[in-house]
Amino acid sequence: MGLVTEQRPDPAAPDTVEPARADERTRERHAALATEITEHRYRYYVLDAPTVSDGEFDTLMRELEGLEERFPELRTPDSPTQQVGAAPSATFAPVQHLQPMTSLDNVFNQEELFAWVDRTYDRLGGRPGEGAFVCELKIDGLAVDLVYENGVLVRAATRGDGRVGEDVTANVRRIEAIPHTLVSRAGHPVPALLEVRGEVYLSLEQFTRINEELVAAGRAPFANPRNSAAGSLRQKDPQVTASRRLGFTSHGWGATSDDPGTRLELARQSHAYEVLADFGLPVSQYSRVVDTKEEIWAFVEEIAGRRHDFVHEIDGAVVKVDERALQDRLGFTSRAPRWAIAYKYPPEEVTTKLLDIRVNVGRTGRVTPYAVMEPVVVAGSTVAQATLHNATEVVRKGVLIGDTVVLRKAGDVIPEVVGPVADLRDGTERAFVMPTHCPVCGTALAYEKEGDADIRCPNQRSCPAQLRERLFHLASRDALDIEVLGWQGADALLAAGLLKDEGDLFDLTADDLARTSFFTRASKAKERAQGAGERVLSANGKRLLENLETAKTRPWAKFLVALSIRHIGKGNAPDIAAAFPTVEALRDATDEEFDAVEGIGPSIAAAIRDWFDTDWRVDIVRKWQAAGCVLGTYGQPSPTGPQVPQTLAGLTVVITGTMPGYSRDEAQEAIVVRGAKAAGSVSKKTDYVVVGEGAGSKADKARALGRPIVAAQDFQRFLDEGPSAVALLGE
Repeated sequence: MGLVTEQRPDPAAPDTVEPARADERTRERHAALATEITEHRYRYYVLDAPTVSDGEFDTLMRELEGLEERFPELRTPDSPTQQVGAAPSATFAPVQHLQPMTSLDNVFNQEELFAWVDRTYDRLGGRPGEGAFVCELKIDGLAVDLVYENGVLVRAATRGDGRVGEDVTANVRRIEAIPHTLVSRAGHPVPALLEVRGEVYLSLEQFTRINEELVAAGRAPFANPRNSAAGSLRQKDPQVTASRRLGFTSHGWGATSDDPGTRLELARQSHAYEVLADFGLPVSQYSRVVDTKEEIWAFVEEIAGRRHDFVHEIDGAVVKVDERALQDRLGFTSRAPRWAIAYKYPPEEVTTKLLDIRVNVGRTGRVTPYAVMEPVVVAGSTVAQATLHNATEVVRKGVLIGDTVVLRKAGDVIPEVVGPVADLRDGTERAFVMPTHCPVCGTALAYEKEGDADIRCPNQRSCPAQLRERLFHLASRDALDIEVLGWQGADALLAAGLLKDEGDLFDLTADDLARTSFFTRASKAKERAQGAGERVLSANGKRLLENLETAKTRPWAKFLVALSIRHIGKGNAPDIAAAFPTVEALRDATDEEFDAVEGIGPSIAAAIRDWFDTDWRVDIVRKWQAAGCVLGTYGQPSPTGPQVPQTLAGLTVVITGTMPGYSRDEAQEAIVVRGAKAAGSVSKKTDYVVVGEGAGSKADKARALGRPIVAAQDFQRFLDEGPSAVALLGE
C-alpha cells in the first residue's frame, strides 16, 4: 500500500478548486459501510466467525476508501481506513501507566501449582466454591496498555518497567484487531475511563511470511515471533507496523472510571472478558472456568498437548481467581498478584545435526565456543546456533562435530545443546579443538589465572573483536545510549583506523568520519560544484556526533557501566555510583570503603582494582574527561540550575520504589546535588528512606531498623525544603 500524501494547491494558480462536499446520501452510505466493516472485523477477530469472504470484505473496504478520496471530510480518525496507512514517524516518549502493570509469578510442575492453589485456599479461609478459577493461555507476545477515554482510544504503551512504558499509540492504531472506539452491542455502559491490558503477538503464519520476505531480500530473519512482534510494534514508521499484521488479545484491565453512570460492575474475571469482547476488544476463546485444582491441571495438560495448534505461540497457561472480590482480598506482592499464577511448560527438545563448533571473542576477551547446527524449529523458533560456554563444557557434554545432538530451549528462550545421540554416530565425527590463538587478532590465548574455566585473549586493548564488543556495549541503552553506534558503525570506525581504544571515541570529528563510507554519503551535484567533494557527512554521521556530545553528561552510573569493568552492570552500577560519586573516589577506594558497600564483594572489588591498575584503561578516563565527559555525580549539571540549595547537606538517603516525575538516576542525582549521599542500601547509618510504589526489601529493612521514612508524594518537598518540611511515615 502506497503512502497517501496531502495535495497542496499551487499558490500561483489563479483559481483553487475547493474539494467537493458530500451530500446526505453519500454520508449515509459512508456511515453504513463503516458500520458494516467494523462488524465484519469484530466477527473475524473476536468471534472467529466471519460471514463474508476476504474478497467481499476487500470490496467493501475499497468502496469506503474511494468515498474518502472523493470527499476528504469523511476521513475521520475513527474511520476503518485509518487503521492502516501513512502517518508521521513515531517517537517513543515515556508514559506512566494509570495503574502499575504487574508481572506474574511462575510455577513449573504440578506440585508447585497445587501448592499455590492450597495457599490461595488458606488465605481465603477455605475453598471459594463453584467457578473458583479461570484458566487461559499464556501468550508469548508483548504486553501493552491501552487507555480509552469516553470509549475512544487515546494512548497505548508498552509495559516498560511496569510503571513507565513507551508511547506506541501511533503504531497500535495500525493493529486492525484493536478498536479505536468502544461500542457495546449488549447495552453495557462504556466507562469514561478504561485501561485495558493485553498481549500483542505475531501469528505463526505471519512470522513465516515475514521471514521468507526478509531472506529473499538478503536480510536476516527474525529469531522468533515474540521478538518480531516487539520489533514490529517499535517501528518508527507506523506503516511498517501495519504491514506486519500484528494481533492482540486482551486479558485484563487497570484503572476504570468511578462515574456512577458509566461504572462497570464486573463481579468476575470471566464476566469481564465477556464485557471486553462486547466492546469490540479481542479476548481469548480458550479461557475456561473451573472449580478444582484437578480441573486446573486437566486444562494445563490439554493445552500442553495443543501448544502448536494455536494461531500464536504460547509458553504456558495462566490461572486466576475468578471472583473480583476475592482478588481484592488476596491483593498483590511487590511484583505480582497473589490471585494469579503462570504455569510455565518445560523446555522442548529436538534433535539436529551439529555441523561445526566455532568460537566468539567477547568484550572482556573471553573466548566462547558455540554450536553451528542444521536449522531446526524448537519451541516455535528456528534455531541454528547455541552457546557451548567453554571448552570444558564441550568435553563435559561429550559432543563431537558431526554428531546428531539434542537441542533444548531452556525456558523457551535460550538454545542449549544438551548432548549427543551417540547411537547415531558413524565414525566420521571429530572432536573440537580449542584454538590456541585468537581467531581475530592472532594473540596467544591464555587462562587469566590458574583454575579458570574460561580462556581469554589477553590483547584486551586492541583486539578488534573485543574493542568492537566494548564499543557496542558502551553505546547500549544500559550505558551511554549512543543511538547510531551499533555493529556496523563500530566496524566502520575500526576499519578506518580511527580508534586505538574507546578512549578516542569522544575526540571524533566530522573530518574523521569522512574517512568512512558508513557515516558519509555521495554528495549532490550542487555540493560538488561548490567544492564539497565526492562524499559528505550522512545523517548517521551527524547524528553520531550529536549523540556523542549528549552522552558526555550521562549519569555517572551509566558511565560506570560503559567502562566495562568486569562484574559491574546496570543492576549494581547505581549502588556503586552512589557509594563512590566520582571516578576518582572509585579509583582511590580502600578495602574498608569497599567492604562498607552492600553488594561489593571480593570479586567486584578485585575487578575494580585490576581495571584501574591498567595504564591504558586509566588513559580512557583521562581522554574522556579531557573531551568534556562528566564521570561523577557531583560534577554533573543539575536540571534545576547551577545553584541548588543544600537542603540535604550531610545526610545519607536511600531511595526505593518509583518517585513521581523522576527516573531512578534522576532521583539519585536530585539527592546528591542537594548535598546528600544517595546510598544503595539501608543501614543504621541511613538518615532517611524515601519509599515509592514498588518498594521492596529496603522499605522493610527501614521499618525494622526504625529509620525515618518519607513518602514518595512528598519527595519534591523533601528536596526543596528539607526533612523538616515533610511528615514522616509512622509518626
